[in-house]
Amino acid sequence: MLLHFIFVVKQEDLEPRLWEFEYVVQMAQFYKSWIEKTFSKQVEVQADQMSVKHSRLFNRVNVNTLLDDHRRRGNGIYHFYLCYFRPIWTDCTCEGYHAENFGMVWWQQSSNKDDISFLSEKNCTKISHELSHEFLRQAGNKKYVELVHNVWDKHLFASLPFEYYDKNFARTDKPSVFSTLDASDFRL
Repeated sequence: MLLHFIFVVKQEDLEPRLWEFEYVVQMAQFYKSWIEKTFSKQVEVQADQMSVKHSRLFNRVNVNTLLDDHRRRGNGIYHFYLCYFRPIWTDCTCEGYHAENFGMVWWQQSSNKDDISFLSEKNCTKISHELSHEFLRQAGNKKYVELVHNVWDKHLFASLPFEYYDKNFARTDKPSVFSTLDASDFRL
């Protein structure tokens, strides 16, 4: 299975946000390892950018645009879009959206260049949320939505810490390069 991360960025922001794309490339490799350990699923990963022109209200990039892009690239590939905008509709409190072989999250931009801890806490955790939905669904878990949301609510409201990983993808006790939701309750 191919998991393709697509960093959606406005053309005028390509250069200033290059450091974020470099993080996305490393993050894709992290998720390859995390998915294998957490869900016992082998995936290949890819990461690239999708530059878009900023346009008027009626021509803006939205979820439908991304779904069309997903179909053109191939429905059999799991495309995960990291977007500069929120989905209009979602049933996830993490400002993301998931469907079969399709995921997206609102990728928040840090006000400080090279702020890896911000990307880890604000974005990486949301990606793990949406990935968990899809891999639990693929495993045949009928409660894949509720199971992930129960854990997410514990993170937000019951002080359950996220899982932290260093640059070598090893688990650590303190915030580091990558963060995920606590997947210990996911039984496959």
